[in-house]
Amino acid sequence: MDSWKVLLASAGLMAGMIPGQIMAQEESAPPMQELPREQTLIIQNPEQAATNPSMFNIWIPGSGGGLSTGLQQLMMDTLWYIDPDEGLDGSLYNSLASEPWQYNEDFTEMTVNLREGIYWSDGEEFTAEDIVFTVETQIETPGMGWSATFTENVASVEAVDDYTVRFELNQPNSRFHTTFSVRWNGAWIMPEHVFAGIDDVMSYDFNPPVGLGPYTLHSFDPNGFWYIWEKREDWDRTTMAQYGEPGPQYVIYRSIPSTDNRLIEMVNGNLDMIHDLTPEAMFSLVEQSDTARGWFPGFPYAHPDPTLPMIIFNNQNEMFQDKRVRWALALMLDARQIAIASYRGAATLSAIAVPPTGTHPSDYHGPMQEWLTNYELDLGNGETTQPYDPEIGSQIAQMVSGQFEDVPTDPDAIRTAFGYGWWKQDLEAAAALLESAGFTREGNQWMMPDGQPFAFTIKTFPEGVINRMGTMIAQQWTQAGVNVTAEADPQMFPQTLPLGDFEAATAWSIETWGGDPDLSFFIDSWHSEYLVEPGERQPARNWQRWSNDELDSIIEQIRVTEFTSEENLELGRDFVELMVDEMPIIPVMAYNVFAAYDTRYWTGFPTAEERPYANIVNNWANSRYILTQLTATGDE
Repeated sequence: MDSWKVLLASAGLMAGMIPGQIMAQEESAPPMQELPREQTLIIQNPEQAATNPSMFNIWIPGSGGGLSTGLQQLMMDTLWYIDPDEGLDGSLYNSLASEPWQYNEDFTEMTVNLREGIYWSDGEEFTAEDIVFTVETQIETPGMGWSATFTENVASVEAVDDYTVRFELNQPNSRFHTTFSVRWNGAWIMPEHVFAGIDDVMSYDFNPPVGLGPYTLHSFDPNGFWYIWEKREDWDRTTMAQYGEPGPQYVIYRSIPSTDNRLIEMVNGNLDMIHDLTPEAMFSLVEQSDTARGWFPGFPYAHPDPTLPMIIFNNQNEMFQDKRVRWALALMLDARQIAIASYRGAATLSAIAVPPTGTHPSDYHGPMQEWLTNYELDLGNGETTQPYDPEIGSQIAQMVSGQFEDVPTDPDAIRTAFGYGWWKQDLEAAAALLESAGFTREGNQWMMPDGQPFAFTIKTFPEGVINRMGTMIAQQWTQAGVNVTAEADPQMFPQTLPLGDFEAATAWSIETWGGDPDLSFFIDSWHSEYLVEPGERQPARNWQRWSNDELDSIIEQIRVTEFTSEENLELGRDFVELMVDEMPIIPVMAYNVFAAYDTRYWTGFPTAEERPYANIVNNWANSRYILTQLTATGDE
């Protein structure tokens, strides 16, 4: 405690705080010396400082209040949560809802039964009227966060009684409940008794905020760098109580833009959870601190997020409309070199169009190994090949074992950490595919059927692991005779992908729930009904601009299949097989996040090897369940 005070005293911190109000001070570091360290959890907020720190109206997009300040993580609540990992008792949490959703036979009506005895932080009881008010207010107020979704889907909503809500939908929708299901965030419930008296909800700052979570606002920085939350005395009247009392009395969210400063603060004991580091910073952290660790106990440390970095082809470009060409490009790649270049080997590979995170390895990757191993690719010349190599993860583990400590050696641990396998680099098979598609070779340059050189640009992120991945992929294709240039693009998601202003790109168009086999998080947007003409803005997330009748059929069956049914999993596997056959994108690996946490003051964090109950990435709203598992070590 003494060393902590000395470190912070030099920052000229305030002597006192006024709960729930803007402080009259200019310093950007929180007044941590005023809080008992053994009762305080300190979390890195990965966002820049909030531009409008006093704005807590989370239902107004772009209001500047920030989404990683603790507001949605600790104070908001909604009907359900789905964790990208295994969960405390399964990945699906009934939060404000007392049980899962109930649809009628044709999915045009959804009934929700609510928990009783849940109270807002100001003492008002939560009832069905809050749900009705939330939906109707946003329908009546274009521009609110969920206004468009509710307007499109909801014909009417009624409170059957204080603890029952019934939705009449405009059309069948077996996934309407996911609007109220949190992975990163969801449709948060508004306190009717607060907002009903507000004339202009679009300008209301909701300060101080009133919430349903177990914490309330303690204080915050007028410069937007930190927020402090304090546990409610009546935390047992919140939905979190079913999993126990949250350990920390206080939680601080700190915006620390500098990677180096995050590392320093954790080593010095001033940070318990880091959202993300570079691979190099993570390796440095575990060398400098005996109490810091990542998702895995050793290399590769990182948590695989439910996003899937990939090579996205613009399938409206004539170059990529033949699947033989797309497959040839896949077989020119060496996944081992890509893993080393991007993550220094700490990559979790996926040959299939599902990220290798949460429960997906047991739902998809593991059960489909036999199918992948036996999969035969027609080379177009009367020959076939079996392109899948189930041992690539093991090969990467061997490559890094001499450089890093604690590299797993158990086969199951290797598959969990490095992936189940990937495609073989097979230049002869790639050549056969291109030749069958009418390509010819002049020296080391492949020529397209029209006689022009096979050459294109691959757009990639300006920096970081995805940039490294894109650069290595361009290099490997060029070495194989396809002249590819990697181009850094800072506008990838806001402009380039939606406008189709690319030939190929390294990004992702697949995000999943992670903890559930259902693929609805992204797959419905891939239906051909949403595909636009070249030059028009493509709605998220079919950035590859690919359409396929079989894909449409799978999506249409998912739309009328219950979320938790076994048939839903089978449809997901049908999708995976189709994606292997067609290769409209080339899946590469999970987006591995080097989240770190320190066990000096708190224990009970989720771990890959023993308790993978939660996504360790701390700004996701379902990270709130981690707090119920934390126990103070007693250090000061």
